[in-house]
Amino acid sequence: MEYFAKDLLSWYGRHKRSLPWRGESDPYKIWLAEVMLQQTQVNTVIPYYHRWLKKFPNVNSVAKDTQDAVLKMWEGLGYYSRCRNFHKACQIVLNKFGGEIPSTWEEFRNLPGVGDYTASAVLSFAFKQPYPVLDGNVNRVMARILAYPKPVAKVQKEFLAFLSDKIDHQRPGEFNQAMMELGSLVCRKNQARCLECPVSEFCKGYTKGEPERYPIQERKKPRPHQTIVAGVIWNEGRFLIQKRPENALLGGLWEFPGGKVQNGENLESALIREIREETGISVIPSTKIGEINHAYTHFTITLHGYHCTMLNEQKSVYNGTHRKWITREEIRDYAFPKANHKLFEKLDSENWQH
Repeated sequence: MEYFAKDLLSWYGRHKRSLPWRGESDPYKIWLAEVMLQQTQVNTVIPYYHRWLKKFPNVNSVAKDTQDAVLKMWEGLGYYSRCRNFHKACQIVLNKFGGEIPSTWEEFRNLPGVGDYTASAVLSFAFKQPYPVLDGNVNRVMARILAYPKPVAKVQKEFLAFLSDKIDHQRPGEFNQAMMELGSLVCRKNQARCLECPVSEFCKGYTKGEPERYPIQERKKPRPHQTIVAGVIWNEGRFLIQKRPENALLGGLWEFPGGKVQNGENLESALIREIREETGISVIPSTKIGEINHAYTHFTITLHGYHCTMLNEQKSVYNGTHRKWITREEIRDYAFPKANHKLFEKLDSENWQH
């Protein structure tokens, strides 16, 4: 066996963490874990993973339920397109492949939401195919091993070539997990523990005495800030919620009507305009609930919430596919963005007085 793989796998056998999906052979559970772990920390994923499997133990159970149901189970995990795509992909697996997850690169890679990383991970972990993975941890390890002189893009041919040459063809899944574990436990973002590294002799960054210089960082642009208004429109003890378009950020989740405040526009005028444009309802903002701050990956917001009185009624906004009048108790039946939950907390503290 090639020394790089031998030393890496020996280290992995001694130091790997015990995780719910480790040693799993069911490709559905492996696939689910990899989708959940994208851009999300392990400790955050674990309780979601367990809860999900209790409700959706297999592909068929996901495929046969509604998008609202799967999004509710995903609520709070973020990056909701992952969930929507997983739902669509499970439906394809059920309808096209009889519920059996395809084991070929072309068929699995073509499922919604499946990129090169997910395909490599699932095919290597579940089907023992020698596809190397590149995630954030592995990219960092590879940038240091090769002393890579440029910022790391999403996929680097040099990294894949190195890993394809080193991967253990008998234990490709364990090799990939070992590389990811190495980045998580030893070759860390702000601390390269080179004396603990099983493959430091192969590392140019270590040889140069400056491993933490890599990967070369691109300058991050400051995140833009948006001011948002939202209205709790009351009607006989119920309030209006609406579903975000599927192709939008947080698509498929429910929220209070509202939107962005334009330059030079005051908050209440913006709220009146946005609600009228979105729902056709004319409102008068009454009591201000408060404001909350929230950060997304690429921008931040300040959300201002108001109780609103409805001036007219339009049947078109009554219960339907994308708009519903609900009570406080029915909040638990719908998936909302975190920013809306922060507003719920303010409303709870005031006992929803309006």
